[in-house]
Amino acid sequence: MRKREYDEDDVRVRPGKGSRPRTRIRPAHEDAVQGFVVAVDRGRYTCLVESVGEKGRRRKKDRPEGAAMSGRIVVAMKARELGRKGIVVGDRVALVGDVSGASDTLARVVRVEPRTSMLRRSADDTDNTDGIERPVVANADQLVIVTALADPPPRPRMIDRMLVAAFDADIEPMLCLTKSDLASPDELVSLYSPLGVPYVVLQKGGTLEEVRECLSGRISVLVGHSGVGKSTLVNALVPDANRAVSHVNAVTGRGRHTSTSAVALELPEGGWIIDTPGVRSFGLAHVSVETVLAGFPDLVEGTVDCPKGCTHLSEECALDAWVAAGHADPVRLVSLRRLLASREGAPDED
Repeated sequence: MRKREYDEDDVRVRPGKGSRPRTRIRPAHEDAVQGFVVAVDRGRYTCLVESVGEKGRRRKKDRPEGAAMSGRIVVAMKARELGRKGIVVGDRVALVGDVSGASDTLARVVRVEPRTSMLRRSADDTDNTDGIERPVVANADQLVIVTALADPPPRPRMIDRMLVAAFDADIEPMLCLTKSDLASPDELVSLYSPLGVPYVVLQKGGTLEEVRECLSGRISVLVGHSGVGKSTLVNALVPDANRAVSHVNAVTGRGRHTSTSAVALELPEGGWIIDTPGVRSFGLAHVSVETVLAGFPDLVEGTVDCPKGCTHLSEECALDAWVAAGHADPVRLVSLRRLLASREGAPDED
């Protein structure tokens, strides 16, 4: 009898767990409904979902960004397929599952739509910083920097940092100066007038018409250090917001954190405001020199003769000669270097 010859087809191999073929095809989720993330709390995302038709699909509306949205609140969790992709307040997401908004129901976020902007900050600017960006809010088109003129006193270095973050995120900044009944806004206004930053001035018991006009129809994120009256302002703009308020510590001159998480609130006249917790630092380790310089188009041409890797803070910088030749206002150069110094970690206290 002839001896049998064996080949690889005769060998049975049990496929291991890691050798099973995996498909990269993911569900399209064409029936997903659109949601707007208004709050984030420990892995649960509170979303405002637009009105839906009979088949559960969202109605197509030509609704401009920031316009009022009618709908219902749906709580969702992030789908596993999103991996480590972060979701923040202001994100527009696609939801599947139980999107009825009924009590004790949970939908799934299966897609995060492309963002128009992302406001970020780093944990710190010190030598030991991890350099990791901390996302604050998404899709905002206006950054409202709320600062008090007194009690607590204004901190220009903090304002500078927030302006740099606005340049980095391509968001329009605006100053909201509160407590003008306690101090004059003239000095602070003159400091930022060379930057062309718009501002509104508020006082206790005063009208809010000007600030309402600036916020109407837009998605605005409110930032500021503790105790400047941010939560009080939010409660006045949105009567049913019920944001906690506190007082400034008489010993330290600092406010106490009252808002513990970011939340998006719809304005009665249209538009959104996103209230954020008070901050005592605003790291900018993730922002490049070029990003800050882009906010000064009248000075960009003058950097052509700068040495390679110029920080624009040293004596070798060519901007001094450019300004001396009359190509730009010296005040603008001072403002640029003030912002660059804040990016390098200049103290927040002035």
